Amino acid sequence: MADEGVSKPDSEEIKPIKNASALVHDDKFKQEKIQRPRKTHLLQWMEITVTEPEKKTIASMKMQDTFVVYLIETRVTDEHMQGFGEGATSVWRRYSEFELLRNYLDVTFPAVIVPALPEKKATYAWQNVSMDRFDPDFIERRRAGLEIFLLRCAAHPKLCQDKIFMGFLQQEQGWRETVNATDFYSKAESRLKALNAQFKIKKSDRRFDELKNYCTELQSNIGNILKIRARMCDKLYGIHKVHGNYARVFNEWSAIEKDIAEHLQSASHYMDVFASSIDAQLEEEEQYADQLKEYYSFGDSVRSVCRRYECAQYDLEKAEDNLTYKIGQRDLLKQAMAESPVSEETSNQGKSGFSLSGMKSKIFGSEAPEQREVRLKQLEEQIVQAEAELKKVQEETDLFVEQALRDIDRFQRQKTKDLQEIFTNYAVMQIKQCKKGIAIWISAKDCFSKM
Repeated sequence: MADEGVSKPDSEEIKPIKNASALVHDDKFKQEKIQRPRKTHLLQWMEITVTEPEKKTIASMKMQDTFVVYLIETRVTDEHMQGFGEGATSVWRRYSEFELLRNYLDVTFPAVIVPALPEKKATYAWQNVSMDRFDPDFIERRRAGLEIFLLRCAAHPKLCQDKIFMGFLQQEQGWRETVNATDFYSKAESRLKALNAQFKIKKSDRRFDELKNYCTELQSNIGNILKIRARMCDKLYGIHKVHGNYARVFNEWSAIEKDIAEHLQSASHYMDVFASSIDAQLEEEEQYADQLKEYYSFGDSVRSVCRRYECAQYDLEKAEDNLTYKIGQRDLLKQAMAESPVSEETSNQGKSGFSLSGMKSKIFGSEAPEQREVRLKQLEEQIVQAEAELKKVQEETDLFVEQALRDIDRFQRQKTKDLQEIFTNYAVMQIKQCKKGIAIWISAKDCFSKM
């Protein structure tokens, strides 16, 4: 279920190969280039698959590390792109490298809702699901989830153009070192700053507040569905397996009935078939549960974008406060300079208690006029710097909000499409299973009617 590629005005066009004359005549190529639609994401000219999960063990003197690696294969499908006809490229990646890639994308593209990885350990599982991370069924579901993650990144107009992402798909050696060399962790907002921003910002954007609340409700609803589904699986599994007792009793009964022994044995067979049919059904259901879990994790991705907005707004308000403070200091100093020190002393003689002049003297001291001129000049320079800083932070915040809201809109449209597909296919699967159960019971009924 690949992510929908959405063409945006600010997304860069992915260029065809430079040596076009090696493919076709120059004039013909130029004509075709004009007619060819823009390529806004990677999946328009490349196939990406994750296959062949393989368990590996690396032994050292004190311990051994066991993990699973996955084969990522890419193939260029557009004859006008570099690499066409060269066959597939392949690299092996382990889950921790997928995590590193996602962390890098999350930090590098703060306004983007970065796709979620499949879960590391099974959650919302019914009682007979294996919790072993090396279980073949779990590894296969994770493989499918990792492939969806890459397809979603490749379909995103910004993520797909990142060099680190492309290296992940094709760079056999040294990719991890390349990522660490970007020092992307230093760009990450600290958790303490995020908490400060959450509680200290004065003017929050209502759209991001509503989005945070929506994420909480979305995760609550998906979590409840997964809990209900787990309980249903437990009950259905038990009911179907109990039908195996029918099979045992019919088989034992056939031993004492000469005339209807054959029909009882046939009925016993169909009850065994019905009892065992639940295994494949519940295994098929797991893929739909995994797709819902992906959108549960998407809730955290959207919430991360909201936290980054709060940090940006916090920086903006700090810049505004700094400018206001500097202007206040300058105005107070100008007022102090406008008042004669002689008149201040005369007016204050014989008086006690608080006075504005006294307060200014405590703030600025008994500076000479030349010193106050220097101080005023410094404040004027600081105000110019504060205004420039405020303008810069305001532009960055406005750009972040614009990009984030655009990506949120893309996410919402994709979510609606995906949920429609998930629930529709789940209903179709249930109908198919019910028809299979009806067919088994019709066969059992024919056995009984022939007695």
